[in-house]
Amino acid sequence: MKRYLRYLGLITVLSLVLAACGDGEGGDTTTTAGAEPTTTAAEEPTTTAGEEMTTTTGEPSGDLVLACQVTDTGGIDDKSFNQTAFKGITDAVEAGIADPESDYLESQAETDYGPNIQSWLDAGCDLIITVGFLLGTATQEAAEANPDQAFEIIDFAYDEGVAPNVRGAVFGTTDAAFLAGYLAAGVSQTGVVATYGGIQIPCGVTCFMDGFVYGVRYYNQENGTDVQVLGWDPEAQTGSFTGDFENADNGRNFTQSFVDEGADVILPVAGPVGVGSAALAQELGNVWVIGVDADWFETLPEYSDVILTSVLKGLDVAVFDTIQDVAEGTFEGGTRLYTIAEDGVGIGPINEAVDAALAAEVDAIREGLVDGSLVAADMAEG
Repeated sequence: MKRYLRYLGLITVLSLVLAACGDGEGGDTTTTAGAEPTTTAAEEPTTTAGEEMTTTTGEPSGDLVLACQVTDTGGIDDKSFNQTAFKGITDAVEAGIADPESDYLESQAETDYGPNIQSWLDAGCDLIITVGFLLGTATQEAAEANPDQAFEIIDFAYDEGVAPNVRGAVFGTTDAAFLAGYLAAGVSQTGVVATYGGIQIPCGVTCFMDGFVYGVRYYNQENGTDVQVLGWDPEAQTGSFTGDFENADNGRNFTQSFVDEGADVILPVAGPVGVGSAALAQELGNVWVIGVDADWFETLPEYSDVILTSVLKGLDVAVFDTIQDVAEGTFEGGTRLYTIAEDGVGIGPINEAVDAALAAEVDAIREGLVDGSLVAADMAEG
């Protein structure tokens, strides 16, 4: 924990804080119902910006916003999900809208979620940001018990009318991963690519995997090829999952299994687990890896020679936007979808070794997704 001096109340709960510390990735889930969060498998959120929004705050206080994040068990330095979300807070501090005392608590286990949220409630935070699907229940319970407190949950949202003081930020990652799938098929020398997840969470994990498969199928359709995808069947919603978002050795082992089956491009949707894929790819020298959430050229530069690209999710943008709304007194609960059309999702830089013509095709496909002339889900079978 870092900066607690501003609020004396936090001192009384410091023992709880020291015992608490993030997990898993969130989901591009759309709704929950009742007390327990539920998700809709294989579907991207359909709510667009401004829809299903309920105002829950009054006038701005004129003070800097004390923004307080609770990670999942992946931790703040996961090079991916939690770290990118926290960048939204640090960006807001630099922009002069968030208090420099803004901070995070990490969760070592799911049992830490509720106590960590309570710690920030006791600290008097203006905005509490929880990261990921796995915090859905704890966030809802805290929000319902504290209806005047502003919350944001990343990669998750509730049904309309449930926890109206929570803004759920969700992301159209199927489109972004579609681009990565097309690119992967285009660079594959073996005609086999693969993807795996950490935990099967709709849609924060599986929508990446859906889009990746759809993109490969589109490449095959447009180029008369038959590139195969291992690790995920979007119609059956079955595939390969390590069961965690932490153990890089699992990423290495899963990747080796795929390589043994001929795969030479891997998309790991598993937070820090994916570092194991990058490490093995570098050792092998003939395998590409695709990053998720953040630009891996920036967060994992030591693997830049084997990073093909990254599927980006604007977690930092979503956090920054919400802090700004709290600062201006315009915060609203409800669902906020970040789309490819507004650069809420996309792909990062493409490795310079990739043929320029293929990179140009990917750019053109992006424009088709933006203007609606191309729909990723049209590649679903059945």
